[in-house]
Amino acid sequence: MKIGPLVVAGLLAAYLVLRWRRLQLENRILGVVAVAGLAVYGSGVVHIPSLDKVLRDVGKALGPYTYALVGALAFLETGAFVGLVAPGETAVIVGGVVAGQGQIDIVALIALVWVCAVAGDSVSFWLGRRLGRGFLIRHGARLRITEARLEQVERFLDRHGRPTILIGRFIGFVRPLAPFVASAAGMPYRRFLPIDVIAAGLWSATFCLLGFVFWHSLNTVLDVAKKGAFALGTVVAVVVVAVVLYRYLREDENRERAKRWIATQAERPALRPLVRVLRPVWRRVGVPAWRAALPGLRFFWNRLTPGNLGLEITTLVAVVAVGGFAFGGLGALVAPGHIPGIDSSGLDAADSLRSHVAVDVAKVVTTAGALPAVATVVGLAVVWLLMRRRPLEACALAAGLGLTILSVDVAKAAFDRARPPGALVHTSGQSYPSGHSAYAMSYAAVAVAFAYAFRGFVNRSALVAGGLVLAVLVGATRVYLRAHYVSDVLGGFGLAAAVFALCGTVAVVVAFLRHNARSA
Repeated sequence: MKIGPLVVAGLLAAYLVLRWRRLQLENRILGVVAVAGLAVYGSGVVHIPSLDKVLRDVGKALGPYTYALVGALAFLETGAFVGLVAPGETAVIVGGVVAGQGQIDIVALIALVWVCAVAGDSVSFWLGRRLGRGFLIRHGARLRITEARLEQVERFLDRHGRPTILIGRFIGFVRPLAPFVASAAGMPYRRFLPIDVIAAGLWSATFCLLGFVFWHSLNTVLDVAKKGAFALGTVVAVVVVAVVLYRYLREDENRERAKRWIATQAERPALRPLVRVLRPVWRRVGVPAWRAALPGLRFFWNRLTPGNLGLEITTLVAVVAVGGFAFGGLGALVAPGHIPGIDSSGLDAADSLRSHVAVDVAKVVTTAGALPAVATVVGLAVVWLLMRRRPLEACALAAGLGLTILSVDVAKAAFDRARPPGALVHTSGQSYPSGHSAYAMSYAAVAVAFAYAFRGFVNRSALVAGGLVLAVLVGATRVYLRAHYVSDVLGGFGLAAAVFALCGTVAVVVAFLRHNARSA
């Protein structure tokens, strides 16, 4: 017999008796079931197996189906507001536990959860645009979306703006509703998507790896998750207090009131010696340091609340995150001697579509990804940008190509992967990542640098899409000609995208600092 569960069952039963008439039917049923379960467990009639054993059994039972289950729940959490009933962290952690047991691959799981989470957020965003706030108020009771909870999320969004998309991804009551509310409030999708990609990526990696690392003990996982949630809540609370205090002190009257209060406290006998020491330190060190740091703090705060410049930074960081993950994740899968299923399937598909004419065309297209061709195009683009007095874009392009070349060489030596057998063109060196594919991403980077010269979102998007299509065609020819595996091509795309986006981020920051220096 276990006293603890019996005591809890008695307290819960007393609560149900006292509040029975005020409780809804579903709450009555859940309460009765909980009391009965606790009573049976406390009496010792039923023996509950250890959590570790349950996890092992669940992992063996689910196996590869874990991908479908976790991905579906990650999507439905925001796409269908399921997160208001069952928080998504639980499913993601269980997926990480199953990966830790060796039943599934952790990299593929993170990628799947990431994609499904962004897809669910996008569906919720679209629903918010089409249906609006009134739909949730009329039909939200079925999913426990009350007007009070909706107003709570709206207040959170009003106070913290677009950082809600990032921070709210880790807060249970905000996450399922934030995309819908942000859309209903009029946030454009092009500003929502980059920050959502970053947030979903951090969330997916955090909870997948949490289950993966501590798979042997769910108690440890949940304990770490609780501590992490507490730490995050503490940080959020501190930030909120700091923002409220800052806004309060912006008013002259409030500042004077605060100064008078501080002066009164400083005259207290217990604090007077401490004030005498700290006051000169604050005047000589604290004030100058604060004034020096304030422009930088404002800059990074504005990056979390993207306007025009902030949207660029946020988008570039999102590209760095996705590209870096694709390169690193695929690299982890292509250990020497291992060929993932996507690679063998890609080569089989290429063999089935092969013809003499198509091979000749592919040999011509693939030369567009050769370093001499790419270097010539980038060089001409750099000259044109310099003539148009856009040195930062020119430097970003040149640095991006140079770092991509260096990164490809280093990565090839590090992974040391053999080429596919039976190449139809001359090849040399290692296979991962594909140099042609990485260099071909320069066309997309050139298109982004040139986009400012075109008016209209459609025209700019068409230009960038053209650069991406050319890069994809080059990558496809590398697989078609058996010069690379599919994972080599995707890894090359990811590496180059991350490098060029990182160079673009540096260029945007430098432009901001130069503008501030001129304005000073």
